Amino acid sequence: MGRLSAIVLGSAAGGGFPQWNCRCPTCRLAWAGDVRVRPRTQASLAVTADSENWVLINASPDLPQQLRQSKALHPRTGTRGSPIKAVILTGAEIDQVTGLLSLREREPFAVCATGPTLAALADNSMFAALAPDVVKRQVVVPGTPVELAGGLQAELFIVPGKAPLYLEGENPQTAIETGANVGVELSAGSARICFIPGAAAVTPAMAERIACADVVFFDGTLFRDDEMIATETGTKTGRRMGHMPIDGDDGSLAALADVAARRIYVHINNTNPILIEGSPERRHVERKGWEVAEDGMEIVL
Repeated sequence: MGRLSAIVLGSAAGGGFPQWNCRCPTCRLAWAGDVRVRPRTQASLAVTADSENWVLINASPDLPQQLRQSKALHPRTGTRGSPIKAVILTGAEIDQVTGLLSLREREPFAVCATGPTLAALADNSMFAALAPDVVKRQVVVPGTPVELAGGLQAELFIVPGKAPLYLEGENPQTAIETGANVGVELSAGSARICFIPGAAAVTPAMAERIACADVVFFDGTLFRDDEMIATETGTKTGRRMGHMPIDGDDGSLAALADVAARRIYVHINNTNPILIEGSPERRHVERKGWEVAEDGMEIVL
């Protein structure tokens, strides 16, 4: 067995950075080519324990671009083939699942997710393009370890959040604990990575799990809860969208202040000023011991 390794395929929230139709202060810098900001695709992680068999965590709409930019995920032998053996889904949001449709060329792999997430896929006939005789859909019960190719183990765990936007209804609960929103713990031997791209809060159970990790990727959607309102890019707070903010007494900086793991913000919204190198907000999170994920970042444990 090799070492537990991960590649950040994408680090932005839904819409990517810069967002195609946005001229918020942060996106304006990106459109202008400011060297302090770097474009990012929508959040996804690739993980392996043997450098041969890879597992994707979420499949964003940007997946084809992400695969082309990651040599480790390129086809290696024969006319057809891929080192991707499974895709684990943390939910059924559009930016988590639509990349699956780019994997429809009858290549065998498994889609691993909770019952509610797989039900959302089953309800949309478009995902039948993933031929069921080739692409296995595996229901994963949170808290139950799953053995994957190459010696990698994964375990899903419940994270407070909400149903996907297109399923939430008129009065959604935004911080409930169901199988609709989960995190993933990936391990090989004693090495552990936690990937939590969407969290409305940090529960005691989450804190206990994170405390045992070597690396934690955590929801960095918004720096402030009212960020989208303040930038006139939306009318919802972060918490209304199921994402706790970074800053504030009840933000993730405070909630995870004592975590010894390497801490990396991921799923970063295009309005978030931590995307700007050298900004006061970026310096603030770095002083607190956090990193900001970038596309192509590699972790080896």
